[in-house]
Amino acid sequence: MTKKIWVISLLVTFIVVAVACERMLPSIPPNDALLDGPVEGLSPEQNALFIRGDIAFNDDVFSKQNGLGALFVATSCGSCHAGDGKGHPFTTLTRFGQSDTINGNLFLHMGGPQLQNRSIPGFAPEQIPAGATFTRLTPPANTGLGFIDAVPDALIISLADPNDADGDGISGRPNWVFHKAYSTPRPNSVESNGKYIGRFGKKGATYDLLQQTATAYNQDIGITSTYESIDTYTNQPLDPEVSNQTVLDVVFYLQTLKAPVQRNQNDPEVVAGKQIFMNINCAKCHTPQLTTGFSPIAALANRTFSPYTDLLLHDMGTGLNDGYTEGTALPQEWRTPALWGLGLSKNSQGGQYFLLHDGRATSIRQAIELHGGEAIQSKNLFGQLSETDKQKLIKFLESL
Repeated sequence: MTKKIWVISLLVTFIVVAVACERMLPSIPPNDALLDGPVEGLSPEQNALFIRGDIAFNDDVFSKQNGLGALFVATSCGSCHAGDGKGHPFTTLTRFGQSDTINGNLFLHMGGPQLQNRSIPGFAPEQIPAGATFTRLTPPANTGLGFIDAVPDALIISLADPNDADGDGISGRPNWVFHKAYSTPRPNSVESNGKYIGRFGKKGATYDLLQQTATAYNQDIGITSTYESIDTYTNQPLDPEVSNQTVLDVVFYLQTLKAPVQRNQNDPEVVAGKQIFMNINCAKCHTPQLTTGFSPIAALANRTFSPYTDLLLHDMGTGLNDGYTEGTALPQEWRTPALWGLGLSKNSQGGQYFLLHDGRATSIRQAIELHGGEAIQSKNLFGQLSETDKQKLIKFLESL
C-alpha cells in the first residue's frame, strides 16, 4: 500500500512539475505573427538547405579575423533585417552618385555606389564625395522574395503603361538593367537591347537574388566572393572570403522564406478597408495578386500570391526625388514596394514605423500623405475620406 501511495505521489509530482514548466515556457507565436519560416511544400533536403541558409544569414557574424571590412556597413546579414523584417534608420544604407547615372556612375572610383560608413581599426570609413548626390535606403523585409523572383517577365510587362495609354495618370514601367555575368537569365525572360527586367531593390535595379546576395556580402560587409571579388577598400580583386556554397545557401534561404500571412482578414473593418483601398485606386500600382510561372523550386511554381505590388517604376513626384538614379530609373521614380508584411514592420523597427524608401514616414497615414506624382489622385482621394474610413483603410493595411 505504501509503495502504491509513493508511486501515485511521484506521478502527481511529475505532472505538477511538467505543467509548471509548460507554463514557464514562452508560447510559440502564431504563423501570421512571424515573417520568418520556410514556404510550405519543401522537400526534406530543401528544408535542410533552408536551415543552412538561415544560419548563414542570421547567425554568421563577421569580424576582422574572418574577413570583415576593411570598410563595411554591417557585420552580418541579419543585423539589417531583424526577424527578416524591415530595417531601422540605424541600419539605413546610403547610395551616392549623380542625378543621371543612366550611362554610368561617375563616382565608382571614389567608393560608389554605396557608402561604407564603418571600418575596422586602422582604416577610415568613407565619406560622400563633394559634388555627389545621395539617397538613403532602409533595408527591406526579406519574406516572399522567391515568389517575386518567379513572376514571369511577360506578366510584369502586361501591367506596364509607360505612355499612360489609358489616360488614368499612371504610367508604370519596368527598370531595364544589365544582369551580372554570373547571373543566368530566367526561363522565358524578355530581353531589350541586352537588358533584362530588374525586380529587387528600391528602384528595381537588381536582377536576381544571387546578385542581391553577392553584392550585399561585398558592399554591406566588405566580404569578397567569386561572384563579387573586388575589395571595397583597395578596389582590387581579393581571394574569396565566403564560399560559393554559403552564398548559394543564403540565396536559397531568401528564395524560400514564406510569404507574409494576412491577419484578421475576415474582420468587417478590414474587409471594408480593402474595398476603400480599391475605390481610391491604390491597387492600380499596389497590385493585390500576381501569379508565378516556372520555378526550379516546385513549391514556388505556378502559385498565386498577394504582394500588393506591380514591380514597376512609378514617378512619385518631386517630394520623393532624391536626385539619384539606378539603372534606367530616374531620381523621382521608385519601384512599387510590396505591402505584404506591412503591419509587422514595427516588430523589426524598434516598435514604430519607418516607411517609404528612406524611412522618413513614421506612420502609414504619413506615408500615404507623402505620395505624389502618379499617386497624387489616390493621395487626394484619401484626404477626402471620412476619418472613420481612413481608419478602416489603415486597419486593412496593418492586417497585411
